[in-house]
Amino acid sequence: MKPTFLRTVCQLASCVFATVIFAQALVAADAARPNIVYILADDLGYGDLSCYNEQSKIPTPNVDRLAAEGMRFTDAHTPSAVCTPTRYGILTGRYCWRTRLTKRVLDGLDPPLIDADQVTVPGFLRDHGYSTHCVGKWHLGMQFTDREGRPVPAVSVDRRFPPRPGRDVDYEQPITGGPVDRGFDSYFGISASLNMPPLCFLRDDRPVIVPTIDSPRMKTEFISVDAGMRSPDFTIASVMPRLAGEATDCIRQACETPDTPFFLYLPLTSPHLPVVPNQEYLGLSQAGLYGDFVVETDALVGAVLDELDRCGIADNTLVIFTSDNGGLYHAWDAAEADDLKHYRPSKRGESVRAMGHQGNRHLRGTKADIWEGGHRVPFVVRWPGKTPAGTVSDELIELTDLIATCAAMLGKPLPEGAGLDSFNVLPAMLAAKPPQPVREFAVHHSLWGHFAIRQGPWKMIPQRGSGGFTRPREIDVSKEGGPAGQLYHLADDPSETKNLWDQYPEIVAELKSRLRQIQGDDVAR
Repeated sequence: MKPTFLRTVCQLASCVFATVIFAQALVAADAARPNIVYILADDLGYGDLSCYNEQSKIPTPNVDRLAAEGMRFTDAHTPSAVCTPTRYGILTGRYCWRTRLTKRVLDGLDPPLIDADQVTVPGFLRDHGYSTHCVGKWHLGMQFTDREGRPVPAVSVDRRFPPRPGRDVDYEQPITGGPVDRGFDSYFGISASLNMPPLCFLRDDRPVIVPTIDSPRMKTEFISVDAGMRSPDFTIASVMPRLAGEATDCIRQACETPDTPFFLYLPLTSPHLPVVPNQEYLGLSQAGLYGDFVVETDALVGAVLDELDRCGIADNTLVIFTSDNGGLYHAWDAAEADDLKHYRPSKRGESVRAMGHQGNRHLRGTKADIWEGGHRVPFVVRWPGKTPAGTVSDELIELTDLIATCAAMLGKPLPEGAGLDSFNVLPAMLAAKPPQPVREFAVHHSLWGHFAIRQGPWKMIPQRGSGGFTRPREIDVSKEGGPAGQLYHLADDPSETKNLWDQYPEIVAELKSRLRQIQGDDVAR
């Protein structure tokens, strides 16, 4: 008994000592107001980056540099497997399925998804002395006006595609409900994805050049760009270089007021379809045009890092690089799974797969799916002097956690009701293995509204199928027998090949109950 008692005392003392030291580190972190640069790639897979996949066919030296100088997370997740809902979660700390958008995504002319009174990351930071800037793809809705002076309405989620061409919009009128009305001091970018009209650059609350060209549908190797209004200066290949220039200009201008920290939210348009790498990047990967587009994405990251160095502010800047959902291109064969043996990955990007590139590495599924390939993403953090360099964290985190983490970093409370689904992951950013898990659970959501809940090593999906690009009714195999849902033990089976639904009914019941509670509560904790 005595050795056991002494061992317990020693363990407790060690734990207390570690907690004290860690608390001191937290205080030191809270004392700083670092600049924050949040780079969000679009449809980048878990295995696209060479620092996440030693067999990647794509060189990504700049993100690799971030990982070497900071921390790489292996269990980071988007709240949704598609873009609009994830962007909503990043900026508000709330799950998007709590809004009117319970499936799919917005188009380029939909009204604002973020309510005017909703606390956002940029709004919160601005209230605490930050200048706030957004450069890139918004895709969270903004209020356009039609030629009759009426607000352009929302479109039913089941009638949203193809996106509206925008021929009836009065582009001379100011746009409301966009980034500058949701917490940002400045904005430059595009309203939605590159295949969605209106195709024009926006600055703050209006087009840089008014769209006057009714552009026909354009075909590319991977996807068509829908017909609609385009401004004379706009080409899809020009977007990434323009965003790089605007982002570096923003950093340079922010440095002119060194006493004011800045937040730069940089949601990229790449490597989302259409795949349009510029000439200088062609042939730099071994994964075709898609791989070359990822190389161009990495080069933009390099331009941002170089500008931080030139301005002499890299040491006081927290840089986060991640993706809004999983990738489209991988070589994983879902026929290996013991459920849904009829399922096959999309035929899109067969040329990429033929080259042996696994964009989602070992993960099952793609963008839009409820499986891990849909929402487990790369997440790299560099904060010199705070985040230990060259470390890897296995902590479960979610992209909704930004607003709670910013509050903890500044030592300021969030307003009541803000960031309902956000957890403070600052301890995980300061130590690869924090004293306590920073997140007990995470909720995932697919394109068509399928849910999953993750708790510890367990992941429960209360229905069959992926909930991805194929409509749920088309993958309903309930008449074929077998389990009614899916349960995976990710620690033993990260590729989700063995459905344990029938073997562990008590786990299923517990996770079902927890998911129902979260879905029904205004507060998810």
